[in-house]
Amino acid sequence: MFGGEQTEPTKFIRLLRITLKRNEAGLHCNSLGINHGQMVASMPLALILSMATGSALGMSAGGFASMVGAMLMLLPSINRLTRINSVIQKGIASAHSIFDLMEETPEDKGRDQPLAKASGHILMRDVHFSYQEEGRAILNGVSFEVEPGATIALVGPSGAGKSTIVSLLPRFYEASSGEVLLDGIPVSHYPLQDLRKQFSYVSQNIQLFSDTVANNVAYGALHDADPCEIRKALDMAQASDFIDQLPQKEHTMIGENGVLLSGGQRQRLAIARALLKNAPVLILDEATSALDSESEHEIQNALDNLMQNCTTIIIAHRLSTVKKVDQILVVDGGMIKECGTHETLIAQKGIYARLNALSFADGEIITVEN
Repeated sequence: MFGGEQTEPTKFIRLLRITLKRNEAGLHCNSLGINHGQMVASMPLALILSMATGSALGMSAGGFASMVGAMLMLLPSINRLTRINSVIQKGIASAHSIFDLMEETPEDKGRDQPLAKASGHILMRDVHFSYQEEGRAILNGVSFEVEPGATIALVGPSGAGKSTIVSLLPRFYEASSGEVLLDGIPVSHYPLQDLRKQFSYVSQNIQLFSDTVANNVAYGALHDADPCEIRKALDMAQASDFIDQLPQKEHTMIGENGVLLSGGQRQRLAIARALLKNAPVLILDEATSALDSESEHEIQNALDNLMQNCTTIIIAHRLSTVKKVDQILVVDGGMIKECGTHETLIAQKGIYARLNALSFADGEIITVEN
């Protein structure tokens, strides 16, 4: 979504070169060790040979040397035979992984309809989807429309198909049938790189890298972003407080997948990344799930400012975060069962009203326990 396919190969090649140098150094040291070990081992052997070829043994020097030499040459071959099966099995396993990867079907790069910046109009018309050709249907005739600049929310039980719906927009998956349109044109008509530039995505499963805070925010196609813009995005995401306490601030390394940060801090960096991209369509998949109520309120204000200039799709389980959206779509069993505002859906006393009642009950329990 953020153009990482352009930058990751460069990182990968650099790591391969480092690994190659380390392996070469390891092989060099290993060879030196073997050679020196053999020299040391040959010294007592030479002493034994000199003693064994004396007149008391009754064997000629040549015969004894031939016998010992044959024995010593046989031992390494036996050792290699005992180890060869494990080497073959590792090779077979590696070959399976390589061939599976080579047989993967490349992504369809789309057609040649250019797209500089979308207005954000989204239309799905009778969309069906399943992960396998004859597998269970995940989506069954999904249809809805989002006007440019509007905000909609997808709510429903887990496994209903909410994340699958938004995954069809940037073509992480291809619809089995039906139409998915952006600005009135099927998404498959746009070049894939142009299409994905139109979306910012904040997930509850944050993906960070073993790099600095700034480089994680300005990731992929954003790598040449101005430091002032990066800092502004961090400020809007309410991340400045904890970043200023880091040893090198935004230039601090955060470890693999942000292991040195808390869940809420990692989520703020993901929000800052989306704010920096400032794409026409913003997708929020439980974007504030790891935050406390006070931090969620502060970040929601920043997201409100961002959502004024783009089309926003919110996937939420906390119904308190979707009460003010323009339209709520209730997804259940791969279909949109209800559609409307918070007030109209509550009045219908259907699925949404039941989910809202459960959410309210959970809130009362938490209050009592606290």
